[in-house]
Amino acid sequence: MKFISDRETRVRAARFLIVGGTSFAVQVAVMKVASDAMGLVANVAFTVSFVGSTLTHYLLNRFWALPSARADTCRQAKEYVGTAAISWVINIAVFRLCLDGFGLGKMWATAVAVPPSTVVVFLLLNYQVFRAGVTAGERKS
Repeated sequence: MKFISDRETRVRAARFLIVGGTSFAVQVAVMKVASDAMGLVANVAFTVSFVGSTLTHYLLNRFWALPSARADTCRQAKEYVGTAAISWVINIAVFRLCLDGFGLGKMWATAVAVPPSTVVVFLLLNYQVFRAGVTAGERKS
């Protein structure tokens, strides 16, 4: 595995944060359209917005923020879905802890839930999912 230099890691981290902000904006916009203009019920609107946001996040990370020369695209996509699931688990756990355990409001609980998952997701995406190209030996494992 090719190790990424400290400078390159900082650039990738900055781009990752830009992608996160863009993905959040997509989620909010799609949620607004899905719930207000299309009249979808809350759970369906949220799911549609989450899918749109996650697709935006994947594409921008894969081809811009965390470019990867890996040839095993299907495996990479599966790893990304697994990372997205881990992110959701961390988010919902911290959100519920803040909401139920500390009595924070929904917006504060949401704001507090984002940073822990962001750190974990960046590390997983930068060093595993969107790492440098895969060698023949790594493909066999």
